[in-house]
Amino acid sequence: MTLKRRKRLHGTVQKLIKSLPNESEKAEIGIEEAEELYREIRIENELVTEDGKKASLKTGAKVDVVVEADSDAIQKKPE
Repeated sequence: MTLKRRKRLHGTVQKLIKSLPNESEKAEIGIEEAEELYREIRIENELVTEDGKKASLKTGAKVDVVVEADSDAIQKKPE
């Protein structure tokens, strides 16, 4: 089994973006630890609750964004 390495970043849902009829709504998330020019990401605003029901994020919601990689996909920093 390959170990996963993770980094957790904190963000806030800044706005919800309505899409065309055949597309999903998007949520724009501002990542607090990111550089200014790269702070916003947009994702489909579709989540699933613990009991399997569809849900979505609200504007202003505090969220965690997790970056995850297999241990063989990372390199050690020089000391």
